[in-house]
Amino acid sequence: MADIRELLHFFAEAGVDTPLVDVPVDRFSQAAARRAPAAAPAPRIPEPQSNPEGTAARPPAPTTLAKASVPDDAKIAMARQLASSAATLEELREQLAAFDGCNLKFTAKNLVFADGNPAAPIMFVGEAPGREEDLEGVPFIGRSGQLLDRMFASIGLDRTSVYIANSIPWRPPGNRTPTPLETEICRPFFERQIELANPKLLVALGGPAAKALTNATEGILRLRGNWKTHLTASGIQIPVMPTLHPAYLLRNPAQKRFAWRDFVNVKLRLRALTD
Repeated sequence: MADIRELLHFFAEAGVDTPLVDVPVDRFSQAAARRAPAAAPAPRIPEPQSNPEGTAARPPAPTTLAKASVPDDAKIAMARQLASSAATLEELREQLAAFDGCNLKFTAKNLVFADGNPAAPIMFVGEAPGREEDLEGVPFIGRSGQLLDRMFASIGLDRTSVYIANSIPWRPPGNRTPTPLETEICRPFFERQIELANPKLLVALGGPAAKALTNATEGILRLRGNWKTHLTASGIQIPVMPTLHPAYLLRNPAQKRFAWRDFVNVKLRLRALTD
C-alpha cells in the first residue's frame, strides 16, 4: 500500500492527475500487432469473358473511391469561423469556452484565456498552461509565473502594464507537448486574440510560442535575442522578441543572463514605440 501511495504521489507531482480511460490498455500488445501486420491477399485479376459476337470483352474499369472527409479539417474550419466572428476579447473568450473541437478541453479543469491588461502595449505569449494555471484558470501563476513577475519588475513592468496569454488555452494531460493538430485547432483563436488586443510588441516565452508567432524553424537558443515579426490576418506586422521560458530558466539558472539581455532589449524597443 505504501508503494502505491508513493507512486500516486509521484504521478501528482508530475502533473498526471487525470486518467483518460477506466481500464488499463496493454500498449505493448498493440505495438506488437502493428509491427506484424497480416499479409494482404493478392489482387484477383478477372478472366476475359466472351460477348455474343465471340470477341473477348474488356475487364471492368476499377472503381474510384471517394475521398474520405477528415473530421479534423471541419474542426479547424469551425475554429476559424468562430474566432473571426468575435468582435471583442470577451466575445472571443466566450466562443472559446463554448468550442468543443479540441480534445484538450475535456481533460483540462479550466480554460486559461489571459491575464493582465488587454490594453497594454506589450503582450507576452507562452505555450500552454501548467498544473497551477489549470487549477486557477490564470496563466503563469506557478513557480515560473513568480519568476516572470520578477522579470517584469526588472524592466519596470507588472501585470497591470502587460497582457499575458498562451497559444494553447487548455492544459495538455501530464503537461505533455501539444500535438500539431491541437496547435492548429487552437491557432485561429490565438491569432484573433492578438489581433483584438493589438499590442505594439510581442514577447514569445519559449520555442513553441516563438514558432507559433513567427513560423520559424530554428530552436529557441538560436531565435532568442533576435527581433522577428508576427503578421496578423489583417496584414499588421508586430515585432516579436523570442526569449527563454521562465520554466527553462528555473532548470538552467545560468541562462538567466541571456533572458535579462532580451528583456532590456524589449524595454528599449517599447520605450521607442510609446514615447
